[in-house]
Amino acid sequence: MTLDDMFANKWLMLFALLAVPAVWWARQGTGRVLFSSLRALPAGGHTWRAQLAWIPDVFTGLAVIALAIALAGPRSGDDNARIRRDGIGIMMAVDVSGSMRALDLSQNNHELTRLDAVKQVFEQFVLGGKGLAGRNDDAIGLIAFARYAETRSPLTLDHQNLVTAASQLEFAREAEDGTAIGAGLELALERLAEFKTASKIAILLTDGESNIHEIDEETAIEDAQKAGVKVYTIGAGTTGIAPIRVDVGDGRTQLMQTQVSIDEATLRKIADKTGGQYFRATDNASLVSIYAQIDKLERTSLEGEQFAQYHQYFVYFLAAAMACIVLALGLRGTIFRRLP
Repeated sequence: MTLDDMFANKWLMLFALLAVPAVWWARQGTGRVLFSSLRALPAGGHTWRAQLAWIPDVFTGLAVIALAIALAGPRSGDDNARIRRDGIGIMMAVDVSGSMRALDLSQNNHELTRLDAVKQVFEQFVLGGKGLAGRNDDAIGLIAFARYAETRSPLTLDHQNLVTAASQLEFAREAEDGTAIGAGLELALERLAEFKTASKIAILLTDGESNIHEIDEETAIEDAQKAGVKVYTIGAGTTGIAPIRVDVGDGRTQLMQTQVSIDEATLRKIADKTGGQYFRATDNASLVSIYAQIDKLERTSLEGEQFAQYHQYFVYFLAAAMACIVLALGLRGTIFRRLP
């Protein structure tokens, strides 16, 4: 939140500088009594009242500061009345085929399947975190694909429910296993076509080769070009051999090796022909970096939060200023009274 959001008139905060001369002036008002000789003074003049005589002056300075803050109009924006910018429509298509069980995107010796790693970074991309700012004003949706593609969340501004839907992604059943890149992209385009926004992109993430061609990739590319949708493609995982944990029965699992490969040529073609980019994620850090790059590439031109309604807090600082003045005058007239 910026200073403009925190204060209605931030420049009036400069009046807080008057606290310095106010305290100085209060300190100069020390009472004076003339004595014919120092012998007339009582012994032990350094009492606790004399040592703490500065306290009323401090309350005077605090009163000036509180008044300056009250004049500046302290406030906070009402999140329910936030003015949303004209954001971007983003459709995320995630491969949930069996090969996404591979563990090569694990982090800090903590086992993560490729799908788990994708879900974590997708949440950071949407809500913010780990260097990502979040996509507060963008409508984002989610597609899962293996042999078939299905919508897990339509384009929505309800990002909490979107993240919940992403966290519930599971691997495709054996009967539905496969990699239908064309189907995943085509369904993403259909969902984007239903949403009215000036800019639309699709992010397609897979770790394998397209082996289901009921919807051809070339057809999906042509449809993306016609709709003006940029497609960012991500090849997730290593190639060759990758570790995978398999169930061996009786509740036991075993770490094994599996053969993996990525159809980079197809992914690169999709990105090039639609005006997007192709990225390669070989570990968890590079996956985060890829989303950070996409986050920077696809940003709305307007920046900063705006609110239609604010919660005002000036009355609290005004009350605090009055309380400080009363305390200063009360203490000066009683405990720390000056003579004459």
